[in-house]
Amino acid sequence: MPDLNEVLKSALSLPVEERARLADKLLASLDDLDEQEAERLWAEEAQRRLEEYRAGRVMASDSQAVADKASRLAGPSTG
Repeated sequence: MPDLNEVLKSALSLPVEERARLADKLLASLDDLDEQEAERLWAEEAQRRLEEYRAGRVMASDSQAVADKASRLAGPSTG
């Protein structure tokens, strides 16, 4: 079985349309997780992010900065 880095390298070499289809299938596969498995995965992700932060590989952002960035990325309001 290929490792994650090999799969990722291969996936990133696909044309954008095929990457989008692959991403859609991967995301859909997460819907099949039971609640306990989903919670376990989120806990692992939270731990990974905390370790990245403590190691200085990522910086924290305050909630207002995140909200401002989301607003900019969403574009002008149409309502």
